[in-house]
Amino acid sequence: MATKVKKQEAVIDDQAVSTQDHIFIKGARVHNLKNVSVSIPRSKLVVVTGVSGSGKSSLTMDTLYAEGQRRYAESLSAYARQFLMRMNKPDVDYIKGICPAIAIEQKVITRTPRSTVGSMTEIYDYLRLLFARIGKTYSPISGQLVKKHEVSDVVDFISRLPIGSKVQIIVPFRRHAKRDVKEELNILMQKGFSRLYITGKEGGQLLRIEELLEEKKPAVSADTFVLIDRVVVKEFDEDDKHRIADSVQTAFYESEGDCLIEIDGTRQQHFSNRFELDGIQFEEPVPNLFSFNNPYGACPVCEGFGQVLGIDPDLVIPDKRLSVYEGGIAPWRGEKMGEYKEALIKAARKFNFPVHKPIAELTDEQQKMLWTGNEHFYGINEFFKMVEQNLYKVQYRVLQARYRGRTVCHECGGGRLRKEALYIKVGGKNIAELVDLPVTDLKDWFDQLQLSEYDQQVAKRILIEVHHRIKTLLDVGLGYLTMNRVANTLSGGESQRIQLTRSLGSNLTNSLYILDEPSIGLHARDTHRLIGVLKELRNLGNTVVVVEHDDLMMQEADYIIDMGPLASHLGGEVIFAGTYQEMLKDPNSLTGKYLSGQMTIDPPTHVRKWKHAITLEGCRQHNLKDINVDFPLQVLCVVSGVSGSGKTTLVKQILYPALMKLKGEFAERVGQYRALKGAVDDITQIEMVDQNPIGKSSRSNPVTYIKAYDEIRDLFAKQPLSKMRGFLPKHFSFNVDGGRCDACKGEGEVIVEMQFLADVHLTCESCGGKRFKDEVLEVTYKGKNIYDVLEMGVDEALDFFRDEKDVCNKIRPLSDVGLGYVKLGQSSDTLSGGEAQRVKLASFLGKGRAQGHILFIFDEPTTGLHFHDIKKLLNSFNALIDQGHSVLVIEHNMDVIRSADWVIDLGPEGGAGGGNLLYTGVPTGLKKVKESYTGKYL
Repeated sequence: MATKVKKQEAVIDDQAVSTQDHIFIKGARVHNLKNVSVSIPRSKLVVVTGVSGSGKSSLTMDTLYAEGQRRYAESLSAYARQFLMRMNKPDVDYIKGICPAIAIEQKVITRTPRSTVGSMTEIYDYLRLLFARIGKTYSPISGQLVKKHEVSDVVDFISRLPIGSKVQIIVPFRRHAKRDVKEELNILMQKGFSRLYITGKEGGQLLRIEELLEEKKPAVSADTFVLIDRVVVKEFDEDDKHRIADSVQTAFYESEGDCLIEIDGTRQQHFSNRFELDGIQFEEPVPNLFSFNNPYGACPVCEGFGQVLGIDPDLVIPDKRLSVYEGGIAPWRGEKMGEYKEALIKAARKFNFPVHKPIAELTDEQQKMLWTGNEHFYGINEFFKMVEQNLYKVQYRVLQARYRGRTVCHECGGGRLRKEALYIKVGGKNIAELVDLPVTDLKDWFDQLQLSEYDQQVAKRILIEVHHRIKTLLDVGLGYLTMNRVANTLSGGESQRIQLTRSLGSNLTNSLYILDEPSIGLHARDTHRLIGVLKELRNLGNTVVVVEHDDLMMQEADYIIDMGPLASHLGGEVIFAGTYQEMLKDPNSLTGKYLSGQMTIDPPTHVRKWKHAITLEGCRQHNLKDINVDFPLQVLCVVSGVSGSGKTTLVKQILYPALMKLKGEFAERVGQYRALKGAVDDITQIEMVDQNPIGKSSRSNPVTYIKAYDEIRDLFAKQPLSKMRGFLPKHFSFNVDGGRCDACKGEGEVIVEMQFLADVHLTCESCGGKRFKDEVLEVTYKGKNIYDVLEMGVDEALDFFRDEKDVCNKIRPLSDVGLGYVKLGQSSDTLSGGEAQRVKLASFLGKGRAQGHILFIFDEPTTGLHFHDIKKLLNSFNALIDQGHSVLVIEHNMDVIRSADWVIDLGPEGGAGGGNLLYTGVPTGLKKVKESYTGKYL
């Protein structure tokens, strides 16, 4: 170990340095950590690096963060603690100087379709407040501003009239349904009113209510009003104004919202304190009116989801290149239903409808007409109404099911809110239009927003918060997202960077932020902006600890801790702690050697030539600009481009589901494209190798996943002692009863639940943590029992089983993909995402040539990989290609792009500025493409 670290440990033991400036960890033994002691400087940007499996996450997440969280939880009452997720105390002697910890992990933290980018970043909450406080309501009929008059508006109006004007404050005379005129007049008398006023005559006419009551049948016409008060305009003093205000208040109350001011008997001015115009009663803006998670604001049809189950337009018109005449409307094909198509073709000339024009080229008006129909033909909507009326016949039920899917809600158009909320605007836009804008456009809109002085005062604080969050979203490279993008469609990296935006918005200080590879899914172009955001967090006085392999991040860090030397039981030590410059000179640091250029990942000496390819034509899902792409087979093909340029859309939303559907497999909905051509038949199966965990139970492990455990169990069942005792292979399994320990069911430990303390994990007393019964453990091979074998690392096991070809062949792929350090029986829930992905890769490598021709799709396989491991990963890819398979990778890592045989680069920007095909070809040619950011960083 480096002398620097030894010196540091001595310092930790002596407690010479104050805990004001450092966090001390003494004797950490979580997972594979070997009694590690380390000091982390506070209020600095600290990077923890090292090969995969060397103990980075064990030190940061499982020790540092777990202890910070636990101490917070322990500070609460015993009653409160029983409802919290119970926290285990990490296996560490002590940690001193720790501050409140916040972990921002690579997880898509929400699965609900109600959560959006806007709600996760809290920008939407501020927008709701902005619209509720300064939003202006406009009538959808006349486009006029809807106003509600206050008493003060009427008093001001009267005060501004010319002096000497005679003013009458009147309200319409109303009769209630069950009362006659006399009864109504009596009630007015009892309320203290004495006169009625009839308009229309010269100067109007006053009638005394008493006199009218003396008549047998008092005549009351539509022009009759109740006189509330009479005023002659002069320089009003305070008492006069109070009197007028009282009269106006009475008028509003008596007429349920109306007040008429007649001036000099010639003209009338109408005031209303009801919020209405053009005969519509409008809703007053309140924050909940703009919330789609609240029944008051949510669209009543889709309940705030923005989608309903209905007839899916993409299924009804699957190929928009066809015209109506060529059968572009799928349900109108065939003899019976074709009558609807024939009717439209015959009637088309009456209203100039182009039946021979591709549906994609029709105007919006004409496309809408296809659905709504007109007096000459029945539209698609009418057709499906007819289908609905005939659902008692089985063929109509089948027909309807074929075209049903999730569609945009017809009531709110996907805006999620009730229509009343959309009448309210700020700066000419309603809230649904704002959340549809990408963040870059949203920033421009806010920059150009013109407000009156009053509105500016009201909105001042809100705008500061919104600007701050939008700036951070742009800084972390998410300018292409819209606020209404559903949170569960984001990648892990995007989700993590959105959480970062929220943390920055809260302006916490003196906290400990722990980030797990925030640069994942980020193009090299955006990494330096992310570093700026992390430095901003640090400058607020926080300690920022980042688990990271990115060389740019290390260069900018204040302090680096390198874990190693290798992985798993060969790692778990601090190899180096210090600055970037010191690390380059350190002879023990593997990371330092790669950064200083002593060790490198060399690009291949020759590029493979390809003969066959799969071609996607006319891809236009999301931001893809109708592009045609060739994916060559039997080579290493990499799809690159900045974040949001359309890589995931192209590969995971169009290519993968389209190929799966062709092969008759289940797939998610396919994105929009025109045609899939080329050597599709050459591929026998398609495998998406992602980072989801392997196995669901804590007993699943790498050796069972790659099917090598079957061979090992067979081997133990063949031993002489097994035959004497009648043991079968199942006796050596910890998943079925028989040979496994009955007390812990093969887990090796028993969990004792504590109500408001962390659960206690105890080694099983019955088997001593060995998972099997004693009589099974007496069976040995080369002096080792089944438990000893499960405790071996992969590389160790290869040496131990060297005489058993079958076992070796099964477990060798684990070593080939760089997992030689993993124990055979290690629980799968302790594997990182990158390790899980490589176990899957190993299982394919182990199957050999017999599988036919597989297309492997990897989504950012370098996640969590050190330079040293990327080298091994590339060797695994080459092994797959040598077996006759094809490898397609979505990746930002420059070493992988350099090593590719074929690169497909999308861009130039993210979001609306992306989706163009910038380059396809060998990596060296990419450097010449001026628009490509990937080319610049190559």
